[in-house]
Amino acid sequence: MSVFSKLPLPNGSVIPNRIAKAAMEENMAGSDFAPSDKLIRLYEAWAEGGAGLLITGNVMVDRRAMTGPGGVVLETEEQLEKFRRWAETGRSNGAHFWMQINHPGRQMPGQLGQKTWAPSEVSVDLGKLSKHFNPPQEMTEEVIKDVIERFARTAQLAEKAGFTGVEVHAAHGYLLSQFLSPLTNKRTDQWGGSLENRARMLLEIVRRIRASVSKTFAVAVKLNSADFQRGGFSTDDARNVVTRLNDLGVDLVELSGGSYEAPAMHGRARDGRTLAREAYFLEFAKDLLEVARMPVMVTGGIKRLQVAQQVVDSGVDMVGIATALAIDPQLPNEWRQGKNSAPELQPITWKNKPLASLAYMAVVKYQLVRHSKQRKASPNVSPMWALMINQIDNNVRSRKYRHKLALVSQ
Repeated sequence: MSVFSKLPLPNGSVIPNRIAKAAMEENMAGSDFAPSDKLIRLYEAWAEGGAGLLITGNVMVDRRAMTGPGGVVLETEEQLEKFRRWAETGRSNGAHFWMQINHPGRQMPGQLGQKTWAPSEVSVDLGKLSKHFNPPQEMTEEVIKDVIERFARTAQLAEKAGFTGVEVHAAHGYLLSQFLSPLTNKRTDQWGGSLENRARMLLEIVRRIRASVSKTFAVAVKLNSADFQRGGFSTDDARNVVTRLNDLGVDLVELSGGSYEAPAMHGRARDGRTLAREAYFLEFAKDLLEVARMPVMVTGGIKRLQVAQQVVDSGVDMVGIATALAIDPQLPNEWRQGKNSAPELQPITWKNKPLASLAYMAVVKYQLVRHSKQRKASPNVSPMWALMINQIDNNVRSRKYRHKLALVSQ
């Protein structure tokens, strides 16, 4: 089976090849929280690049709960025409285009000035960087049910806009990942305690979405293979959750790992021995393939065709690529043409791992901004410079965000 072979999904649709542009944090929304012209130009580059599936960066289900100040939000039909333009662009060369939908939970920057909700009152622990996140309040039953409905509503709107699917983000330490982990979910009601209870919110969201969209609309889940924190969400837990997802009409499970506290998705887990140099989560995926009845996708560190092919040869259905496509959107086309392209960033070896992770994301975002301006990537940019530029941009956007929400609440 080649990485360029078609992939049929359980819903009957077919992805033209097995290369996916995985989600990255773009933060390029306009002042109306809708896709900006820059964001649409960025996806035009990826649409022309030859990947069979494009997955958006975070689209938030609630403008009061953001992973960053420039995030896209889809709550109502108010800006749906801009989302239609985005969907048309992503699908313009035959790729499937899925919207990743998310809620940050406790991983919301404090400078946004909004109330922070989480399963339990467990704060983000990033040492000196912890001050950038407000202590969360435990979600009430009312808030939990509201969030479930918001996920379903956003999925409905995504289909109406012309996207071919959604991916529910339950990894990387965001809200649904927080519910799944015993480190961040200390509840004693039906939403906490046993894994059955900790997985309840994710499963309810998937059920509500599947009941709210058409049968041919894809519903995927992004799941941690593990949290890479002692006592956290484990590989055995992931197997159990995948088994529970089998009967819910899920079309694909994407496996990643880590959180802000243990950023394994950037190759920087606290237990570095568990990670390979490329295809970080492949060994975990092989274990989960034993129970998954839906296609499985692995994301993390893949930048060479040989590695992508090895992933598919191992039985994994789809290869997710992020950083390499941030540098070179044309990578799938180049591989198909026989080129040995392997774009990568210089490793960031700072001792402060959370800060190194922030710098890594800033360097990636620096490439995305350049592509949105139709410029070539600059993978050798100084991580410190990229981080400084990103922080300035975040500060400016955060002030505008707070002002915007203040006007809305008046």
